Amino acid sequence: MENSKPDIWFVFDGECPICQMGANLFKVRKNVGTLHTVDARSEHDHPIMKEVNAAKLNLDAGMVLKYEGKLYQGDEALVLMANIGDARDTFNGVNRALFRSKLLSKLCYPFMKLARDIAITLKGVGKINNLER
Repeated sequence: MENSKPDIWFVFDGECPICQMGANLFKVRKNVGTLHTVDARSEHDHPIMKEVNAAKLNLDAGMVLKYEGKLYQGDEALVLMANIGDARDTFNGVNRALFRSKLLSKLCYPFMKLARDIAITLKGVGKINNLER
């Protein structure tokens, strides 16, 4: 019997250049599972978006990762990314070094969210408002 690896879903803001970079550069270790990305702005009807909305997770408050049946948001998602990321490349190695710590992730995430808010404001796009759809 073959061991199947879980699907990992990364729900991000496709209008945010910082979020896009994270979605493009994040790689998981091959033995962890298969990564799929979902742009919360353009994939409203995606089954993962329906799960995120049913769980009442506001995507304007932070990205969401689904791994092994559980949804992680914001700083918790950042810690998960650090722990399952493939540290063999620069982005994931730095991410792992910085954000394996729950405390550091909790302290840094509000600044990352602020950077996202500034980026989408400068770009002239509004919030995702996924819970209001």
